[in-house]
Parts: sequence; structure tokens; C-alpha cells
Amino acid sequence: MNIARAGAWSALGTAARLGAALVVVKLVAWLAGPVGVGRLGQFMSLMSLLAVFAGGGIHAGVVKYVAQYRHDPARLSRLLSSALAYAIAASCLMGCLALLFSRPLAEALLGDAGYEGLIRVLAMALVGIALVNYLLAVINGFMDVRRLALIQVAGSLLSVALALGLAHAWGVYGALLALVLGQLLWLVVGLPAWWRSPYFDPSMLRARFDARMTRRLAAFSAMSLTSALLPPLVNIAVRDHLATSFGWDQVGYWQAVTRVSDAYLLFVTSVINVYYLPRLAGTTDPAAIGYELRQAWRWLMPAVVAMALAIYVLRDIVTRLLFSGDFAAANDLYAPQLCGDVIKIAAFVMSYLMLAKAMTRLYVVSECAFALSYLVLVHVGAARFGLVGAMYAFVVNYLAYLAFNAVVVRRYLAGGAR
Repeated sequence: MNIARAGAWSALGTAARLGAALVVVKLVAWLAGPVGVGRLGQFMSLMSLLAVFAGGGIHAGVVKYVAQYRHDPARLSRLLSSALAYAIAASCLMGCLALLFSRPLAEALLGDAGYEGLIRVLAMALVGIALVNYLLAVINGFMDVRRLALIQVAGSLLSVALALGLAHAWGVYGALLALVLGQLLWLVVGLPAWWRSPYFDPSMLRARFDARMTRRLAAFSAMSLTSALLPPLVNIAVRDHLATSFGWDQVGYWQAVTRVSDAYLLFVTSVINVYYLPRLAGTTDPAAIGYELRQAWRWLMPAVVAMALAIYVLRDIVTRLLFSGDFAAANDLYAPQLCGDVIKIAAFVMSYLMLAKAMTRLYVVSECAFALSYLVLVHVGAARFGLVGAMYAFVVNYLAYLAFNAVVVRRYLAGGAR
């Protein structure tokens, strides 16, 4: 499948996921205004953290090694048995910890101990969420983009129906509960779709540790956990700093713009995950890798620029449509955020080389360094420019990250060519 067809199917699946997420955001904005949206961001960050820990952070590793071993049944079986065992063990551990600390988490992140029950439900759902991520990673590794997209569409439609029902019954609490339970509904459509695939084998559901494969997954886990955990952790810290400095209403405006940004960029990052990660993982020739990276820029960057410009021109309509008239102050934050988005994708395309080629140490160190630099820049920018300074920090940080990745790619390709 070429990038155009992969991009079309990926866009369909992403649109479904995006629509489901925006329904929840709209419900919370309507029910609780900017303060509710700010706290929704905190809960979604917590969900992201726990879901990644629950899966052991091996999603990208499974995608890489399935793409690499797809024609080697013996290695593939050992890999997937280890991956499933790894995910189940990690999700059980994280579920127990989340249950134990549910009340402190509710008070610290959501500012209300009344959300303790919600976090307990999330804790008990982590095994199911880990299984969903496992089967999606296997399907992605086989580059079965069509099946992956159809699962996303069906799962998202079920999630929307659940969100509408629970929000009607229990308000904001019900909408947040739907975020958790909606993940489990993906198993309802995902498992039958996987069982009907031509590459499914019952051994893929056998959980058993293999020492060699577990070590490989653990190395990948370090990278995946770093990239998946740092953004929500950093965003939690940024929200807390902005709330202390400017109040939760201002955090709601910042959250609204970043949610719009995350939403439309899903179309691009999904193509990178679904198409380019397995392509780069299965390619060893430096010239071919260079060609894939150039093709990514050729196809993705014009699309990102066009989407960013469209969002900027229509920012007032987008804000009113997705949130409410109470969020009008957020319109002043779009310009720097959208500039940063374009730079971010340019950097991401190149950064996936480190992920696909398992450059563990370099990847982890760089992710930590740029997360820390972003936090520092937010403090400096917010103190000097106010709320918009957080957006300026986003732009400057990704400019530095782009320069760093350009150096990494150039050195890798030059070294492989010799």
C-alpha cells in the first residue's frame, strides 16, 4: 500500500477518533466552561500516563518487530507471546497502584476527591486498555491500514453513543467516565476483526515471556515510555504553573487551543505511526531511508501548512463550534501555536528514525532534555509575555528540536553510506 492510500485510510480512522474526542470536549465545555475543559485536560493526561504504563510502553516496539519478523513465524510467535505477557503484567501492576492512590490522584490532579471513583474505574479498566493497544499494534505492524481504520471508526462510534448517554445521565462525571469505558468498547469490534484477518494465529493470544524478546521490548519500552509519558507529565506541570500564575480560566483557553492543535495533527501523526514507522523499521539501506524521509516531507509538510492556515483563518468559528463563546479570548493564542505545529511535524518525521532504529540512549536523553527546556521556556515566556508566552515557548523549543534531529539524521545517513 502506498502513502496516498495509507494516508486516506489513516485519515478516516483519525477523523473518527478525533470526532469522538471532540464530542467529549464539547460536552464538557457546554456543561462546565473553561474550568471544566482545563480539568478535562488533566484527566486525559492521567489516562494517557496510566494507559502507556499499563501497556508497558511497547506499542511502537511491537509495530517495529512485527514489521521486521512478519515473514519469520518462529520469531514472530516468540515476540508476540512476550509482548502480551509484558502488557498483562504491566497493566495489572499499574491497576493496583492506581487503585491504591486513587484518592490522592483525584485531589491532586482534579482538585476534587469526588472523582476518586472515576479513577478506580480507570484502574480496573487498564488490562482491557492494554489488550486493545496490543491488538492494534499487531495489526499496525502488518500494515493492515484498512482493518485498523475500520476498527477505529466502529470503536469511535460506540464511544460517542456512550458519551452522549452518560453525559445526559451524570453530566461532566459521565462524560469523563465515557472516556474510560469507551476504550473497552474497542475490544468489542477489534477482537472479531483481528480474528478474521489472514495473519491471525491463536498463538498470538498466548502470553509467555521469552528472555531475548523481552529484553528487546524493554529497550523499546524505555523509548516509548519516554515519548508517551513526558508530554502529559509536562502538560500537567505547565497547567499547574499557568493556573497558579493566571487562574484556571486562562488554563482553559490554553487547553482549548492545544486541543485543537492535537486534534488536527492527529491526521499527520497517525500517518507517521501507521505508515512510516513500519517502513523505516523494515528498511536498512541508507539511501532508501533517505528517500522515505524525503517522501514524508514532500507529502506531509504541505498538508500540515494548509491545515494550520485553515485553522488560523477559521479560528473564531472553530473555537465557537468546538467549545463556546466563552472561549473567545483563546483566539489570540492560535498564531504561535500553529507555527509551532508546523515545526513540530517537521521535527517528528526525522525523530522517528531514532525510534525505528532503536537508538535508545540518544532518544531518551533528547526527549528528557527538550521536555525540561520546554518547561524552562514556559516559565520564562509566561513571566515575560503572559499566557501567550507559553505558546512562544512551544515554538522556540521545537525549533531547537528540529535542528537536533537534522543533525542526527545527517550523521546516521552519512555513517551508513560509508
